[in-house]
Amino acid sequence: MKTISRAVRIMGHVQGVAYRAWTQSRATREGLTGWVRNEGDGSVSAVFCGPEDRVEAMITACHEGPGAAQVRDVQVSKAEPPGLDGFEIRR
Repeated sequence: MKTISRAVRIMGHVQGVAYRAWTQSRATREGLTGWVRNEGDGSVSAVFCGPEDRVEAMITACHEGPGAAQVRDVQVSKAEPPGLDGFEIRR
């Protein structure tokens, strides 16, 4: 299975709705490494690294997010592997 890394930017009403905690929980269940953080412009950024099918499934899930989120757009680009053993929330 091919391992990939993707940087993701999620825009919409995604802060203050537990989006980071949801992302960490979901990514951990998928066996992904990486990180997630809130951005100053109200978006959420993340890097996902792992098997291609699981990273793609995570990106698809980001279009929905947790129940209270209202995702407007998800931008995806290639990324360098984060070099982490797990998935962390960054401040």
